[in-house]
Amino acid sequence: MLSVKRTLSALAVNTSGLALIELAYSLPILMGIGMYGAEIANVAMVRMRVNQISMHAADNASRIGEGSLLSEKKIYESDINDLFVGADRQAGKYIDIFEHGRVIISSLEKHSDGGQYIKWQRCKGKKVHQSSYGTAGANSASRPVNGMGPTGAKVTAPDGQAVIFVEISYDYQPLISSTFTSTRTITTRGAFNVRDRRDLTQIYNQTGSDPVANCNVYDGVN
Repeated sequence: MLSVKRTLSALAVNTSGLALIELAYSLPILMGIGMYGAEIANVAMVRMRVNQISMHAADNASRIGEGSLLSEKKIYESDINDLFVGADRQAGKYIDIFEHGRVIISSLEKHSDGGQYIKWQRCKGKKVHQSSYGTAGANSASRPVNGMGPTGAKVTAPDGQAVIFVEISYDYQPLISSTFTSTRTITTRGAFNVRDRRDLTQIYNQTGSDPVANCNVYDGVN
């Protein structure tokens, strides 16, 4: 009996394992906080990258075209395809923009009735997503008469000119787990006025066999 009391007394004053016990209790909490922080940082990084892609794609699309200083520049399907390849390279394998997202490029122009419409639209990506602002065609039922963009920040094209509007919808891929963030879809937009005098009548097909990035097709770049 005395031996048991001595053993219990010794245990009561023994603190040699206290740090280990504290670590065992606190480690899951610290790991949870660390994983949460890593996931939130990853969301911010991915959102920034996707936003940069939309801005760069719109900027590049506003500059493309072939022609001299004395003639209007023509744009070709191959130019549009190069834009998508560039977006894919900028995104890299980590983002994999066309595997998990959809990039929509629209040419916004002024209609003869004074409103706005989408002259042409090209899309790329495996994510099933339609433009939030309408489809191409002067008589489209979803024509963006008042311009493209969120309420209060719509962009419009002036007479005889065009605005390139790019939309990206991307399904966020968690770094650790979706438990740590409510972000499921990242949506970004970019818009630039066409820089030079451009032939706005159509997109030309230089070889006659260049692939067209139609918006009813859901695929990536080759």
